[in-house]
Amino acid sequence: METTALLTTSIPGRPKRSGKVRDIYDLGKNLVIIATDRISAYDVIMPNGIPDKGRVLTQISLFWFNKLAEAAPNHVHSSALKDLPSEFRTEELDGRFMLCKNCDVIPIECVVRGYLAGSGWREYKKTQSVCGIVLGSGLKQCQKLPAPIFTPATKAETGHDENISIERASELVGAEVMSELRDRSIALYTAAAEYAAECGVIIADTKFEWGRDENGELILIDEVLTPDSSRFWPAEEYRAGRTQPSFDKQFVRDYLDKIKFNRQPPAPVLPKEIVQKTRQKYIRAYTCLTGQSFPWA
Repeated sequence: METTALLTTSIPGRPKRSGKVRDIYDLGKNLVIIATDRISAYDVIMPNGIPDKGRVLTQISLFWFNKLAEAAPNHVHSSALKDLPSEFRTEELDGRFMLCKNCDVIPIECVVRGYLAGSGWREYKKTQSVCGIVLGSGLKQCQKLPAPIFTPATKAETGHDENISIERASELVGAEVMSELRDRSIALYTAAAEYAAECGVIIADTKFEWGRDENGELILIDEVLTPDSSRFWPAEEYRAGRTQPSFDKQFVRDYLDKIKFNRQPPAPVLPKEIVQKTRQKYIRAYTCLTGQSFPWA
């Protein structure tokens, strides 16, 4: 087992921009997207990471990009070290990068919910609706919805995800674009959820991101159906009306809630036990979904 987490990258002569988890290097027409082992919760980056987390995210994304390619073309060119410029061909980057098309990003997070959890559950308790979608009374925490709902989000100035109505999203990017993104996102979620169910995994919700390629076509970008962008629950342990055991970083959120973290930086250092169990949960998501052993385990 790798005992240290890769928290940042630095490629000589290559400027980068960094998100909560990814370091991105612009090669012009292409991008090198590297998933580090950083982990964030409540939009705050933890000071220590989860060893191999970036590899899990990358390998699960590649699995789904390939599986869903016919339904949704994507931005991936290659995940082979030989296809990178020589300065990127290092052992520490193996398995954790994608060489991708440089696209125009649609600035909307396309969230699809099949179950009532997270911020959707919190909002429902107050309004019996989620992002303007009225759901009616009597639903339980983590209950399966009659049909998946599309609840877009955008970034607030503070950097936190902000749920918005589809009407507001349409004002930002156009009604026709949002209609297409809604339909395609729900279709992808439905197909993925059906497949995952056969593997004993419930995909409670997920977030897709889209962009336009050089021909103006909408393509799937960023990551897809990973433990960072989705809620994965073991089907055998599922029971509505409570918080669910999970394969994702909800485990870290639960720990932070237990210690009453105020959701503002600086974040506390995660204990070794939490780090190890989180790593195991990420790897279990990979093995359950792909049916393969994790190459770096």
